Amino acid sequence: MARLTITLPDELHQALKEAAARRRRTIGELVCESLTFYGIKGDRQVSALVEAARRHAGSTPSEAEELAVRETRAHRR
Repeated sequence: MARLTITLPDELHQALKEAAARRRRTIGELVCESLTFYGIKGDRQVSALVEAARRHAGSTPSEAEELAVRETRAHRR
C-alpha cells in the first residue's frame, strides 16, 4: 500500500480528524472512501468495467474503451 502526504488547511484537517473519530475510522479510510465516492478507480477496476460493458453491448474493445473514456470525462465535468 502506498503512502501519501498532503497539505490541508488547519481547519479542514481538524474537521477530518473529528469526522474520522465520530465514524470510528482512520483518516486514511475516509480519504479512500471519498476517492471511491468521487469515482476514482484503479486500472484493474476500470478494465473490468469496460470489459463487462463491452460484452454486454457487443462492441469491440477499442470502441468500448473510447466510449468509457468519453463518458468518464463527461461525468467528471
